[in-house]
Amino acid sequence: MGDRVAFRPLPRGEGAIEAVLPRRNELARPPVANVERVVVVMAWREPDFQPELLDRILVQAHAAGIRAVVVVTKLDLARDALDRAAAEAARAVYEGAGYEAHLVSAMTGEGLAPLAARLREPGVQVLAGPSGSGKSFLLSRVEPGLSLRSGEVSRRTGRGRHTTVHARLLPIGAGWVADTPGFSRVALPAMASGELGAAFPELAVRAAGCRFRDCLHRKEPGCAVREAVARGEVDRGRYERYVQFLAELEARRRWR
Repeated sequence: MGDRVAFRPLPRGEGAIEAVLPRRNELARPPVANVERVVVVMAWREPDFQPELLDRILVQAHAAGIRAVVVVTKLDLARDALDRAAAEAARAVYEGAGYEAHLVSAMTGEGLAPLAARLREPGVQVLAGPSGSGKSFLLSRVEPGLSLRSGEVSRRTGRGRHTTVHARLLPIGAGWVADTPGFSRVALPAMASGELGAAFPELAVRAAGCRFRDCLHRKEPGCAVREAVARGEVDRGRYERYVQFLAELEARRRWR
């Protein structure tokens, strides 16, 4: 979805596609092309927040050259004040990493106004995230006239049920938003292990301080990134997922 084409009008209100134009960018999950921004929607509860899936989508967006926004939804399902504070801390991790990050409740409307303004901007944006994260419901609150279906999380599996089965390009404000089916797994894009650090903005900004230019921030001496993790300036969970993804890329290269 999202391809631009050369179109020739025909009689009786019909037309013919004569050529598919080159893509400016594209994502594999969800499969969409020529977008200005990917808005990654993750529920805080039902289903529980999934930082690994979130980081995989962000790496994919970086590799495609697409700006990303992080949205943590279902704040109204926080169990208590401590759980609510944990949700805010999760949002703050991504804001501290360099992303625009929102914490919202589509049910109550809390925190929704700034995100709604973003989604109404010109151009094409795409919502990405697992089933049950509330993407369709979020859009229906931003643009009530859409009347989109929303689903529940399975009590047996703890996973969301698919309510959006086909990608849809919907008019929102001055632009368009692609509502896409949810997914639970995203493969890392094809990239060299030395390129992965650039997909983690908070690592990339500190890499200039490393002793070695080709530092992978894993075991090398004089690593400014690991020092920042030790000082609490870089979230340890994000760093550990970077190391996990690095091993995954290296394993993929060995098996080729």
